[in-house]
Amino acid sequence: MNIADHPLFLSLTPVFLLIALGYMAGQRRWVREASVPDLSNLVFLVLIPALLFRTMSTVRFEALDLRPVLAYFVAGGALLLVSIAWRGLNRESVVLALAGVFSNMVMIGITLVGLAYGQAGLVTLLTLVSVHALILLSSATLILAWAAAREQHAAGGRAQSVGRTVWSAAKSAVIHPVPLPIVCGLLYAQTGWGLPLVIDRPLQLLGSAFGPVSLLLVGVTLAHTPLGGHVRTALWVVASKNLLLPVLVGISAWAFGITGLPLTVMVVAAALPSGANVFLFAQRYGVAQAQTTAAMGLSTAVSAITLSAVMAFMAWING
Repeated sequence: MNIADHPLFLSLTPVFLLIALGYMAGQRRWVREASVPDLSNLVFLVLIPALLFRTMSTVRFEALDLRPVLAYFVAGGALLLVSIAWRGLNRESVVLALAGVFSNMVMIGITLVGLAYGQAGLVTLLTLVSVHALILLSSATLILAWAAAREQHAAGGRAQSVGRTVWSAAKSAVIHPVPLPIVCGLLYAQTGWGLPLVIDRPLQLLGSAFGPVSLLLVGVTLAHTPLGGHVRTALWVVASKNLLLPVLVGISAWAFGITGLPLTVMVVAAALPSGANVFLFAQRYGVAQAQTTAAMGLSTAVSAITLSAVMAFMAWING
C-alpha cells in the first residue's frame, strides 16, 4: 500500500497540517494573541456543544461500554497520585501532575479519532470525554484546594471550607460546555424521537466546523507559547503524558479484558498531548503558569512523533 493511502497517514496528516497552518497564522500575526480568547469561546461555547449533542443524540444506553472508561481512570488516577507524591503535595506539584495526565481529547482527540476510527470510535471517545473533565478536574480541584489550605495554614491564614470546595468543584465540572451537551444528547437519545431536520442540519454544519477551527486554534496558541527556561520541567511532563500514560492505560485495559477498537481508542486518547484546561488551573491558583504553558506547547509539538508511533503500534497489534 502506498504510504499516502494508508489510513494512519490519512487521519494524522490533516490534523497536523491544520495545526501547522494555525501556527503560521499566529507567527505572522494574522491572528493576534488578544483574539485567542474570543476564538476559544467560539469553539467551546458554540461549536463543541453542537457536535457533542448531535453525536450522542443517537446513542442508546445499552450500546455504551463503560469498562474502557474505568480502565482509563484506574491508570490515569494512579499516575496522577504517584506524580503528586513524587514532587510533594503543593499547588505546583498538583498542577504539573495534572498536566502529565490530562489529554487534549476535545480540540485534537475528537477530530483525530473521528478521522481514524469513524463513528464507532467517536462514541467510545465521547463516553470517555463525558467524564474525563468531570473526574480529573474535580479530583485536581479538591487536591489543589487541600494543598492550598495546607500552605495557608502553614502561613497562618484561614482556608476555605472543605464543603464549599467540594460544591464548587462539582458545579464547575458538570455545568461545563463539554460534559453537559454529551449528557443532554444521551438523555435525548433515550426518547427515540430523533432530531428534526430543521435542528439537525444547523447542528451538523456547526459540528463540521469544529474540527478545522479547533485545530487552527491549537496552532495559533502554540505560536504564542514561550518555552524559555522551562524545557526541563516540560520534558518531565511530556514523558508522563505522551509516553507513560498510554503504556499504563494499555496495561490497565488489557487487565480488564478490553481488546479491539475500544482498546485502541483508549490508548490513543491517553497519548494525546496535554489539554489547555491545565493552564486554567495554573492561572486560577497563581502557580506554575509558565511551566504549564511550556509543557502544553512541547507536548503538542512532540505528539506529532509520539502519537504517530502509538497509533502505528495499535494498528500493528490489531492486525
